[in-house]
Amino acid sequence: MKKIIKTILAPSPIGPYNQAVLSGNTLYTSGQIALHPETGKLVLDDISKETKQVMENMKAVLNAAEMTFENVVKTSIFISDMHNFNAINAVYAQYFNEATAPARETLEVANLPKFVNVEISMIAIK
Repeated sequence: MKKIIKTILAPSPIGPYNQAVLSGNTLYTSGQIALHPETGKLVLDDISKETKQVMENMKAVLNAAEMTFENVVKTSIFISDMHNFNAINAVYAQYFNEATAPARETLEVANLPKFVNVEISMIAIK
């Protein structure tokens, strides 16, 4: 049975999807972009601030499912320019213990929703 995970501390979905779905002990998150949940505005000042907003949105979704980044087993990072990889990785690294960090893939893509520079999704296990 699946349980829909919702929180006002992360941006509301802008289409026919949910922030996350919990199936058994496994949480599948939708991709998060740098939409500020209170203002609804994109945080695009620079790639580090943008990535931080994405990770804070993801933190809110994980917390709504009573999980933390320690529960994450897999992440997918989609970026519009691989030249931003080091800056994105530096912010991302602040949220994980390197010894127990999840598996990850990072892909450069042509375009992302609202033409942002980074989108991240995760799979977590309780």
